[in-house]
Formats: sequence, structure tokens, C-alpha cells
Amino acid sequence: MKKYILLPALLLTVAFHYSCQRESRFIVKGEFSSAEEQTLYLEHRGLGGVELLDSVTLKGKGTFTFKQAAPENPEFYQLRIGSQVALFAVDSLETLQVKGDANDLAATFTVENSPVNDQIRRIDEQTRLVNEKLDDAERRHEAKKIDDLTYLEEVDTILKSYKSEISRLILGNPSSAAAYYAVFQKVRNYLIFDPYSKQDYAMFGAVATSWDRYYPGTQRTKHLYDFTMNALKTRKLQEKQAALLENASVVTGSALPDIVLSTINGEKRSLASQKGKVVVVDFTVYRSDFSPAHNIELNKLYTKYRSQGLEIYQISFDSDEHFWKNAASNLPWITVRDPQSVYSSLLSLYNVREIPTAFVFNREGDVVARVENYATLASEVAKLL
Repeated sequence: MKKYILLPALLLTVAFHYSCQRESRFIVKGEFSSAEEQTLYLEHRGLGGVELLDSVTLKGKGTFTFKQAAPENPEFYQLRIGSQVALFAVDSLETLQVKGDANDLAATFTVENSPVNDQIRRIDEQTRLVNEKLDDAERRHEAKKIDDLTYLEEVDTILKSYKSEISRLILGNPSSAAAYYAVFQKVRNYLIFDPYSKQDYAMFGAVATSWDRYYPGTQRTKHLYDFTMNALKTRKLQEKQAALLENASVVTGSALPDIVLSTINGEKRSLASQKGKVVVVDFTVYRSDFSPAHNIELNKLYTKYRSQGLEIYQISFDSDEHFWKNAASNLPWITVRDPQSVYSSLLSLYNVREIPTAFVFNREGDVVARVENYATLASEVAKLL
């Protein structure tokens, strides 16, 4: 009698175990044309890099099927033939039906009936267009077909347009794989959405909060949350520093200390070496909301008065040196950077209360004006020319 009781129990246990195994897997199946006898790889694109999961040699029509353990949260994978890669996301227990042509996998790869992968494809397309537009603007600028002002305005317009469209996608479903993918998109190795900008930070905050709610404790959630919180702490520290400087007394006169910093080429340039010119010393941060418009206005001033003896000595307090070099490479005036960033002694020595702030020096090297309202800068410069 015991045998008849135990056997059904054992079968039930096996069936339950098999059912759990089936439920914890996802399937990727499809057909790649022009791929006979080529090896197709399935790889996981994790935080630590790309990990090989499975492979198959394609035969005949190039059909294949991969089965893998389901991830804890929306996750990213890729199918690779040689150096060609097709990215896709898995955001639920499902069967993904894919197809493409091995001669141009990136352009032909599609995932049927998958809204999240349609969004990722749209993000990739928009990012590609941004890169093409920026490259075109840079080529025209280097060929002197457009001036510095027009170039800066075009770059600002291109990035704003991209952010406007992709922000709607992110906020439409911040817990999706597409939203996570979107906030980490880059142009020339720089994040398009700047986590240190108040406006862009909202995108990171929305995705981090949503993932923490729906996928708590997972590796991607923790990484995103830590990344977002560190960006917030850095920005708060910068704001605290600015608040401290706000209460500092204003010092003017010719007793301000000299400045000697490196240009993007590593050449040391001193403020004192500009004696004989009218000099605007501009304290700024390139990786900020105001920077593009700020430099556009400075360029108007520089273009108008450069031939009359005006020089701009612009000091960056950006923490990211590579970003600063890239952003400053096309500016026509002297651009230097203080590697101490917000901890620079120059901020206290010059009693800088907010950024941007400018000082105007006469031809004798004496400071004659402190400018926090840049609408008055042109008139202060004109008095000395």
C-alpha cells in the first residue's frame, strides 16, 4: 500500500520540478539568411562584459533555437555572427521570434511582436542619426563653412531634439529595458543624458526608482541606483560649495593672484602673460545646462572685439578631463582647466560666489570689474577698448 502512495507523490514532485524548469526559461528562435555553415553565438551583455552562453553552426535556411535561464530583471543579450552583432532585450518569460540577413545583421535584424525591442531599435536609430548630424556639423565647421557660433548652436539643437524625443520614451515606461538602455546611450564616449544636470538627472531618477520598485535587489538595479545616488551626491556637493562661496566677501582691485594652468594640449598658460590686452577671465563648467548658450554669447563678444585687443581666459572646473578637452577643442580663445574642480583654491582666492562668473582686466593687468550678470559683460569690455 505504501508503494502505491509514494509513487504518485514522487511523480508529482518530478512534474513540479520539470514545470519550474520550463517556467524559468526563455527561448530565442529564428532564421538568418545568407548564413549557411556560419557559427551563430548567443551572448549575454552584462555589467561585467559580454559572456558567451551558447552557439550553433547554421545549416540550410539558417534556422536556430536557443533556450536560456530567464533573468531576474529585464536583461540584454546579443546574437553574433563573426563581428556582426544584433542586440535584443528579454523582459519576460517568452519566446522571441527573430530574423535577419547575415550580410548586414545590424540593419536587417528584427524581433517579431516585441514592443520593447522595437523601442530599442528606435533608440539605436536616433542615436545613429545624432552621431551623423554631429559629424556633419563638425566637418562643416572644420571646413569653415559655418562659424563657431553656428556650430555651437547646431550641436545644442541636435542634442536637445534627441533628448526631447527619448525622454518621452523613458517616462512612458521607466521600468522597461528600453528606458534603462536609453539613459546610458553615448555620443563619442559621453552620456547623452548628463547625470550631473538637474534636468537630465530626472531621467536617471525615474528609471532607478522604477527598477528599485519592480526588480529590488538585482545586480542591474543596484548598479543603476548607486550610479544615480553618486551623481546626486556630487551635484549636491557642488551646490553646497556654491552656497558657501555665496557668503564670501567680494574682492576687487589689482591684488588678485595670478593663474597658471594647462591648455588642452598640455601647454602652461598664465593669466599674467596676457598683460597688454583687455582680458575676460571666465570661471565656468562645460558639463552644465548653461554651458552651450554661455559659450555662444562669449563667442559673439570675442568675434566683435578680438581685433581690438580682447582675450578670453576661460577656466574649466569640470571633473572629467576628457570631456573638457573634447568640448573645448573648437573654441577660439584660451581654454584651461583646474584639475581640482570644485575643490580648487582659485574659487576662494577669487571669491567666486557662483558659476559662471567673470573678471575683466585692463591692459595693465588690473581687475576693473567683476561680472555675475553676463548681460553687462559687453559694456564692461567696451569701456576699455
